Amino acid sequence: MKELSSIAQAVQASTTMAIDAMFKQMKADGIDVIGFGAGEPDFNTPDDIKQAGVDAIENNFTRYTPAAGTVELRQAICQRMKEDCGLEYKPNQVIATSGAKHAVYIALRALVNPGDEVILPAPYWVSYYELIKMVGGVPVVVSASEAEHFKLTPEKLEAAITPKTKALILNNPSNPTGMMYNREELQAIAQVCVKHELYVIDDEIYYGLVYDGAEFVSLPSLGEDIKQLCILINGVSKSYAMTGWRIGYACASDRISKVMANYLSHSTGSPSAISQKAAVTALVGPQDEIETMRQAFEERRNYIVERMNKIPGVSCIKPQGAFYVMMNLEQLIGKTLYGVTITDSDVFADLFLKEGLVAVVPCTGFGIDNFVRWSYATSMDNIKEGLNRLEKFLGV
Repeated sequence: MKELSSIAQAVQASTTMAIDAMFKQMKADGIDVIGFGAGEPDFNTPDDIKQAGVDAIENNFTRYTPAAGTVELRQAICQRMKEDCGLEYKPNQVIATSGAKHAVYIALRALVNPGDEVILPAPYWVSYYELIKMVGGVPVVVSASEAEHFKLTPEKLEAAITPKTKALILNNPSNPTGMMYNREELQAIAQVCVKHELYVIDDEIYYGLVYDGAEFVSLPSLGEDIKQLCILINGVSKSYAMTGWRIGYACASDRISKVMANYLSHSTGSPSAISQKAAVTALVGPQDEIETMRQAFEERRNYIVERMNKIPGVSCIKPQGAFYVMMNLEQLIGKTLYGVTITDSDVFADLFLKEGLVAVVPCTGFGIDNFVRWSYATSMDNIKEGLNRLEKFLGV
């Protein structure tokens, strides 16, 4: 038989999905395991949003919509971006996609030719690296340490640019680190991008989950020059607890959004009509429940960070957004637990799951080692018990 696509065969399975699948299998087998793997809010979708989906079905809103999404949804996206981020987009500059991940893929399709380089700050969300490869691009990883708060600096960005560089992927607030760029940091990055006419796939899916009263700044809000280079990625999954509804979106210039819409028309077409109706209600309706969820995440973050830093052998820095904590394992590397030498985060995560009955994500898949990611998108009871099990696992 003829070979399969070399590009497709080079794509690696998602680390986060693999951990989550193992956790769910253990759970199904009756094992008392606690999962801190997948980035999915544990809250239910608010009732008014669910009812909008039910109404769509009962009113037979179940047919094809325009490939880029309904005008109603795109108008709602424009309204939300203006109110929350001070951004002015027209409905024809917005495309709705089957989740924010899909929007990133379509953005890369619109920008990248085979062999083009895409700068990827590390730690990075696991799918970015594979998505770049899937379109024939070349990931150029630029690493940032914990001491640098896992943030890309303009100096490092400048140094990574070559004649083949086409784009930068920026995730703010970040998965997996929870770190957030402030206005001055973003302005410095924007200056480099404008200087080199570097496109930015700007993933702001966690923009609604920011803590300590910090100001969230959207990169394209900093000026028309950088806005023209940005493809803003967002969606309803995280802030509105709508992961399974699969509605993401991208906002970009006329030139870019038209290409992305054309690509959608020949690939997936529009996302679910029912989900689009629910997303409209999420975006234009009352935001009270969203704030309630955000406050709950902030309380959980405060607890997990304070307690984790009191456990000998591990540590973490305080994230400013999203719902993740990066636990530093460097003090454990080379030590033996349960007859196993901890050589990296993969070994630790595997052993912690088997012996500690806690699922966390090794950060090798995020472009950094000696860290594991905990998601605090789970109940406070689970967080407390998970940390109890960490103490027991480490023999504290």
